[in-house]
Amino acid sequence: MAAVTPTRMVLNQLKGRLKTAQRGHKLLKDKRDELMRRFLEIVKRNRELRASVEAGVTEAYSALSRASAVMSTEMLEQALFFPRTSVELEVAYKSVMSVPVPEYSFSTTGGSATEIYPYGFAQTSGELDEALYKLALVFSDMLELAQVEKTMQLLAEEIEKTRRRVNALEYVMIPEMEQNIKYITMKLDENDLSTKIRLMKVKDMVLKQAHDFKT
Repeated sequence: MAAVTPTRMVLNQLKGRLKTAQRGHKLLKDKRDELMRRFLEIVKRNRELRASVEAGVTEAYSALSRASAVMSTEMLEQALFFPRTSVELEVAYKSVMSVPVPEYSFSTTGGSATEIYPYGFAQTSGELDEALYKLALVFSDMLELAQVEKTMQLLAEEIEKTRRRVNALEYVMIPEMEQNIKYITMKLDENDLSTKIRLMKVKDMVLKQAHDFKT
């Protein structure tokens, strides 16, 4: 317990600080619980996206392996060397419980979004077409997965900070203030009792002197 001066002014100040701390504790607990709810929702979405991305990449890699089996390495590299379109990524931010989290988006330049094949079809295999098509399909999920995982990281950090603040209030600050209030209240009660006893003694002395009355 920190050293405190047992006066009514300090007692009133401590009571005010205690009420503020208790309100802050409740707000922080509510924030922590809501952050946890949002976090668990994002974890569920992350699992869904990861499964989808892993399946899509596996299918694309399998098709690319088949393409490399029927095409020479030089022909495969030449077919993919000059893409017709390029992708530009953009990042914006939104607030989730006062935590700024990213939102990723992309746009294509240099051609239509459907022009995913940077080669003619005469000297390439259908397996290569399939590989590029499946990669194009999974790209949006890959971008969302990156967004979701970054959001999870930021929310986890905020949850930890909020948890520490809640624990500091719940187990340190509020108990210490309550103990100080109890100590000051006890001291003030002792002082009031001592004052009453002194007043009673003074009264007895005055009565004895005035009326020669012995108690």
